[in-house]
Amino acid sequence: MNKLAGLFAPFIIYFFIFLLNALLPGRWVNGYITRPGSDVKLRYRLNGLLVFNIVIITWIVLCLADVIEWDWLYQMRWYTLGGAITFGLIFSLAIVLPFPQVKKSFLADFYYGRIENPQLWGGRIDFKMLLYLTGAIMLELNVLNIAAYHYIKFGSFASPGLIISSALLTWFVVDYLLFEEVHLYTYDFLAERVGFKLGWGDTAFYPYFYAIPLWATAEMPNPGTPAVLIIVYLLVFFSGWGLSRGANMQKYTFKKNPYRPFLGLKPEVISDGKNTLLVNGFWGLSRHINYLGEILMATGIVLFTGYPSVLAVWLYPLYYVALLIPRQIADDKRCKSKYGALWEQYIKKVPYRIIPYVY
Repeated sequence: MNKLAGLFAPFIIYFFIFLLNALLPGRWVNGYITRPGSDVKLRYRLNGLLVFNIVIITWIVLCLADVIEWDWLYQMRWYTLGGAITFGLIFSLAIVLPFPQVKKSFLADFYYGRIENPQLWGGRIDFKMLLYLTGAIMLELNVLNIAAYHYIKFGSFASPGLIISSALLTWFVVDYLLFEEVHLYTYDFLAERVGFKLGWGDTAFYPYFYAIPLWATAEMPNPGTPAVLIIVYLLVFFSGWGLSRGANMQKYTFKKNPYRPFLGLKPEVISDGKNTLLVNGFWGLSRHINYLGEILMATGIVLFTGYPSVLAVWLYPLYYVALLIPRQIADDKRCKSKYGALWEQYIKKVPYRIIPYVY
């Protein structure tokens, strides 16, 4: 019975998130994307942080009432992972099959999706935002359960590094939800459709794979990481966070108001009279400096676990490398097609792709 509950837990949790997202009050905003065939911006209703808080509080109340154990999701991790994989497959089929063919093959359509920005009820539910929210909350539940398991197992001998890694992943999730509107201006909303990649990726891959450094070290005792290294690891993580958050905020500020300074820095641009590109601040360091930030944050989280020789923990930052370098190449091709000679001018102005002076 407990195993069956584990298998269906993601279905229940995801449905609960859907209901909260639909029913709780939210803030209406205009996005960057326009409706097909018009200049009208898509509308979004944002309440991610409120939904997150309600789900986490509900989980804590259930634990305090002894309805579930504090580390239940970790104990049932293989069954809940199986449930999440199944849910992701069902959702992917449901969001692809009803819509017209886009690619030459069904597999390509299934993977990338056929519809760009599916919404319900005039934007009250936006499926991209719902998917990211669902993955973020399930990731946080997994993080809390892994940390609880580790503390229950080791007590006063628990690893401070694993607890800090858990806290930094929580920071990662909460930071995303605090700046929910900013992400309406990122690559996913500009260029991607909803299929297996986003549907399965956000409901099965994201909430489980991102926690892999904790999964791989939850059974291990305190490695005794020196305090000086903890400071270095904090610098790695927050340097990455500063690059990622700073770059996304500068782009968001620029797209909302091209003349508004960001952190006291006036925008420097190049233009062909029709399109305008930002070339200073974070976006003068490299063309995708935010990708470097994501990789550094993941690296900091891995280092905090205190077991750099465990190869499994490195799957998390390596995934970012495998994801973001092809995305950078694809985005550069898209921008070259869109901006033409202006993009060539931009490349001369900002020659580095991701890592300044290296790549």
